[in-house]
Amino acid sequence: MKKTIITICLAVLIGMLAITAILTFAIKCKNNGNSSEEETGGELPPTTEWTRQEISYTETTEKINNPDQGFYRPIYVKMTADGATWNKNIITQSTQLYHLRTDISAFSTNGGGADGELTEEALKGLNGVLAALKANGKNAVVRFAYDAGYGGKKDAEPSLSLIQRHIEQVCVVLNNYESTVTAIEAGLVGPWGEMHSSAIANKDTFNAIIDRFLNMTDDIPVLVRTPKMIYDYLGVNVNTAQDVEITKDDLTYRLGLFNDGYLGSGNDLGTYSNRELDVEFLCGQTDHLPYGGEVVIPNSTFHDIDKCLPEMFKLHLSYLNIEWNGQVIEKWKNSTYTKECGNESLYYGKTAFNYIENRMGYRFVVTDSEFYNSDNLNIKLKVENRGFGNMNKSKHAKLLFVRDGEVAAEKSVADFIGQGELNYSIEIDLTEGEYEVYLCIYGEELEENINYAVQFANENIWNADLKANKIGKVKI
Repeated sequence: MKKTIITICLAVLIGMLAITAILTFAIKCKNNGNSSEEETGGELPPTTEWTRQEISYTETTEKINNPDQGFYRPIYVKMTADGATWNKNIITQSTQLYHLRTDISAFSTNGGGADGELTEEALKGLNGVLAALKANGKNAVVRFAYDAGYGGKKDAEPSLSLIQRHIEQVCVVLNNYESTVTAIEAGLVGPWGEMHSSAIANKDTFNAIIDRFLNMTDDIPVLVRTPKMIYDYLGVNVNTAQDVEITKDDLTYRLGLFNDGYLGSGNDLGTYSNRELDVEFLCGQTDHLPYGGEVVIPNSTFHDIDKCLPEMFKLHLSYLNIEWNGQVIEKWKNSTYTKECGNESLYYGKTAFNYIENRMGYRFVVTDSEFYNSDNLNIKLKVENRGFGNMNKSKHAKLLFVRDGEVAAEKSVADFIGQGELNYSIEIDLTEGEYEVYLCIYGEELEENINYAVQFANENIWNADLKANKIGKVKI
């Protein structure tokens, strides 16, 4: 009996071992036949093979002059039959963005000149201003006005037909500078070209101006003074604007707002008819268009640092006038970013001015950089935008491989459009050694020099000579 029991137990044990062996073999066969890319080292290298790069992932609080954003300085341009005059000394290294306040009163009888088309010399003069900005890697928001010297005169405009002809003429020049021109503020009507006060400051005039600018420019944003001007052009009102679907194929995708009554009152000095509804509509446009203007009224509480930031983020603030209003700018310089303002501890104790300056527009920080070098060099980057706004123009991009301070090779990669994750897999043909790898993001090349480069906001990764951001090292 005992032998029988032992025999049965042994048989059961042998059977269990056999089943286990079969299952183990089956699992191995399954893994060998259908394993994931991570497991086999196929198209995606094994996770364990990726190396996190030793660069700084800390955001700097230093000012960065990136294209198309920031505190601007005005440049007054006087166009006449003989050309254009302006102060070239205003262009400095410290300022990236300028506001071209272009006086074309010489071509309007009501403005003190004589009605007529812009002359060839006048247009050459405008071209010269933009060419100088481009040569220095600077950007401009451009506005035209018939108010002589931008002195505050109304009713200085010529006929609407002549205004439209002037638009056609200047757009021929502006279209050659898409990387330089951040936006066109439609202007043309009223004191300072702010689209109010003059007798012709009405819906029909503004619709005609908007239409001509949108149709005569290729890819430049066109900004008007109030949301109502946008609604009138779209044929809606403040209550129905939310129902309008604007796609990238629509001309009005490029139609936005400049706000020269910014944070001055509950309706920004007449900018808004219903702030909540207007802002809700506008944020759909300003997520891909520049938005900015002039902050006003020193005793307004709307620009208190603990109150203004949420709307700055929502409306994607990208530019402001550093010279107006000076008292508000000083208020920000003497105010402090605290816990009551937000949870960005890096800026606790910094000035409100420092915070706003660093958040206007886009501000990209690399949060992770990993390399895997096999047959190809594989790169994974994670990038976070901490700015109020977005990068509204796509940029070219290339990888630079640097050894002993010299660029040994460069590889073009996909355009950068502000995406949060970047993945590259490239063939590299380099001699043995260690190379620093840089990512260069730029608008164009001017006489083989990089122009309108984008600097990431990490500490100690920017190479000013290369105009590129260090993202790691690779050993060949």
